[in-house]
Amino acid sequence: MMACQTKQPYNISYKRVSDRISFNADSIKIEGDLKPFDAQLYVRTLEDGVKIIKLKMSSLQKETPPELSLKWKIPSADINGFWTPKITNDKANYSGGFSSNISSYAPVLCYYDASDNNRFTLSCSDALNRVNISSYLNEEDACFHFEIKLFSERMPGMTDYEIKLRIDTRSLPYYRILSDVSDWWAQMPEYTPMHVPDNARIPIYSTWYSFHQNLDIKKVLNELKVGKKMGLDLVIVDDGWQTKDNRGDYAYTGDWEPDRIPNMQAFVDSVHDIGMKIMLWYSVPFIGKNAKVYPKFKDKYLTYWESQGAYVLDPRYPEVREHIINTYQTAMTHWNLDGFKFDFLEWFKSYANTDLTIKDGRDYASVNEATDRLMSDVVKRLTELNNNVLIEFRQPYIGPAMRKYGNMFRALDCANMGIVNRVRVTDIRLLCGNTAPHSDMFMWHKDDPVESAALQMLNILYSVPQVSVLLNEITKDQFEMIQFWIRYWKENRSVLLDGTFIPYKPTALYPAISAQKEGKNITTLYNDAIANFSDSSIKNIDIINAKYSQEVITDFKFQMGPVVVKVFNCEGEVQHKYKMNIKKGLTRFNAPASGMVSISVQ
Repeated sequence: MMACQTKQPYNISYKRVSDRISFNADSIKIEGDLKPFDAQLYVRTLEDGVKIIKLKMSSLQKETPPELSLKWKIPSADINGFWTPKITNDKANYSGGFSSNISSYAPVLCYYDASDNNRFTLSCSDALNRVNISSYLNEEDACFHFEIKLFSERMPGMTDYEIKLRIDTRSLPYYRILSDVSDWWAQMPEYTPMHVPDNARIPIYSTWYSFHQNLDIKKVLNELKVGKKMGLDLVIVDDGWQTKDNRGDYAYTGDWEPDRIPNMQAFVDSVHDIGMKIMLWYSVPFIGKNAKVYPKFKDKYLTYWESQGAYVLDPRYPEVREHIINTYQTAMTHWNLDGFKFDFLEWFKSYANTDLTIKDGRDYASVNEATDRLMSDVVKRLTELNNNVLIEFRQPYIGPAMRKYGNMFRALDCANMGIVNRVRVTDIRLLCGNTAPHSDMFMWHKDDPVESAALQMLNILYSVPQVSVLLNEITKDQFEMIQFWIRYWKENRSVLLDGTFIPYKPTALYPAISAQKEGKNITTLYNDAIANFSDSSIKNIDIINAKYSQEVITDFKFQMGPVVVKVFNCEGEVQHKYKMNIKKGLTRFNAPASGMVSISVQ
């Protein structure tokens, strides 16, 4: 192997303008007509660089809280990018903002420097109600101006309100800071995460992209037999099992009778006989205009989705909550299901004509609080039947409140878009703690070159894979490719999911990602970046070449010494095996497209 001296290391040391951004909590201004509320700000230092600012509001009687803002600014010194949980591929344009609530995103915003180290991270304790977070760069003073807007969504009357802002200016890697934010939320009793069983972390076959609503049960079972040979251990039967109407809307959804699978119990038994677990898809809020149960809940809907022909149930009615809960409880009991894919929770919210009072049979005024009660009761009732029940949510409802009700978080739909899948699932993982991060169901065209098809898997390697192609129609080399990488993923799951997770350069959409645990490092290169290794305790390294160029360059900060190198193609075939001595510095390897270089100390 020849040492390469012409390229610079991937990580570059930048001179910091200042060690830490100066932030004075006294500079926060409260804007808005607070009457009749009294408001106070309190400041507490958790540790050097981490402060908690608490806003407390109180009124002598129940009043609708006024829209108000918390505003401050910080210098834009040594800031190169930003991170939010918002679904976007733009992590460089500072302008703009986003909203979070119980079923949408999470209230956190992070600014970092060119070395991926934190400069200023803001997070909020209220993940239930709508919080608008925005910032912009003011050209006149070269400062970032922040605004936290509260009560922009109409709220019921209240006497007390409290929110905490966590300000973190420590110079640590941004991913470490976000992990600490996730831990901060998880320690709050109101956001205690749901139990995550091992079955939440096994490879999945999904029927969505392969069948959509046109489910053919015999064909599905044949797919699962092939999928099991590939190493897939769970199936999610998506939209379509509950109706023969396949126009793509939800006008007939809500009765949850298995029209396409008349003997659901026999079907579930067949799946279990294959050796796979099974989950069913449900659109939680919807009852279609043509559903038999629709008249039962007249005047107990939040809104009507005209283009889909579906009404949104109002969870503030106890009989509505009981209907939803009983639907899942009955299905799990009668059909022996292993879990549920719950969809469209973002439709549970107040609308312009929502009456935010407790009357006419409602026992909650707040839709957010009623949704929290509904989903808490769903989890309670289902876990009483099976403590290891599986519940999947997808972006954007992947915040701290959702960790209470779900143990699988999936990237938003991005069919055949490997790069987007990588960005979305990485964003999920940065905040989800031990909740299982799942890829969107990945797919490819059967005429795709095998190296191209492999990129769909390699882009989501640090999450739980969900496959959604017609397995009986793919080519032999595609089958062997996915079988190899699923087997590799299962053998290295503890490193990929539980190891120290480092997603480099978010502004460049994570061109390199590493995970390391107990002397094993797995680094995946998605662009022509340099793989850096500085921990001399590493004994085994897999460098995955998730790109078409066949050059892999490493920069070792220590002398690794005598090693055995194996080079694999994307189907798992060993192309080369040799011994070498890895010295400190840069080294060039050759690796097939979508292949791997495996290095082991002798």
